Amino acid sequence: MKIIQLTNHHQKKHFDHFIKMDQPHFNLVANVDITDFLSIIKSKKWPFTPSMVYVLARIANEIPVFKRRIRGKKIIEHSSVQPSFSVPTDVSEVFSFCTVTYDVNPAVFIENALAEIERMKTNPIFEDEDGRDDFLFMSAIPWVSFTSMMHPMHYSPVDSVPRITWGKYFEQNGRIMMPLGVQAHHALVDGSDMGAYFMKVQALLDGMKF
Repeated sequence: MKIIQLTNHHQKKHFDHFIKMDQPHFNLVANVDITDFLSIIKSKKWPFTPSMVYVLARIANEIPVFKRRIRGKKIIEHSSVQPSFSVPTDVSEVFSFCTVTYDVNPAVFIENALAEIERMKTNPIFEDEDGRDDFLFMSAIPWVSFTSMMHPMHYSPVDSVPRITWGKYFEQNGRIMMPLGVQAHHALVDGSDMGAYFMKVQALLDGMKF
């Protein structure tokens, strides 16, 4: 973890402008092509959810602003951020959070994720760990091919953890498409950063070698 100093005057003005807003988060939803991704994970016999979580966490860890968090008047940047995604349980209709330490090796990450998903079936967790903000909050809405998304937030203290959601995939012109929604704090993440995230996710879905 390191402290980020905004030395560029315009960048500092950008931060000060959005940090004062009552609703400083913005959300972007777009369809991504998962045709090749589905073929890859099918050949590996890997389940969809941990494989998708890996892709989305990997790109977030490759873009510095997605690892930055606001603490009081400071900006810190984690060395890595960990996906915390919703999974069903056997003990309740309410989902559980499932946090898996990010590993750049997809095989290692997916193996660890499967073990943690299994554990959450009977030992669900709904609370965040106090003092931690190195998360990426992720969830699936597999029943709907949504076109917009809004997440509940804490505004005091500042909540700067990105939210990433995917929905029901569908066929379009012979390709398999999936809605992907990403929400982030605008004081940290700009439109160009959000665009870079989507483009890098699509590139990884198209050409990933597991």
